[in-house]
Amino acid sequence: MKRATITETKNGLSRLLDEVRRGETILITERKVPVARIEPVRGSPGTKDDRLAVLIGEGIVSPPERTLDVAALRAEPLPQLVRADSAVKALLADREDSP
Repeated sequence: MKRATITETKNGLSRLLDEVRRGETILITERKVPVARIEPVRGSPGTKDDRLAVLIGEGIVSPPERTLDVAALRAEPLPQLVRADSAVKALLADREDSP
């Protein structure tokens, strides 16, 4: 859990809220005494967002560092299908072709 003084919170609230959005909990202190806690709002128990926030908070997964560039993804060429008699042969052929 990250700690921030009241002054740091006032001066950097936007930055701290970005960290909270990524699942971090911030403990606000005054003269080293905890006075408040800022934490992510959890959805209904068991929802996908709630489970993901818990995993992020526990450090099991990390949030994306940047947003997905959909246009760049669509510009990428589609993978070429390999003609093979079976999925196993296709997998082996793919492994042989990769560096």
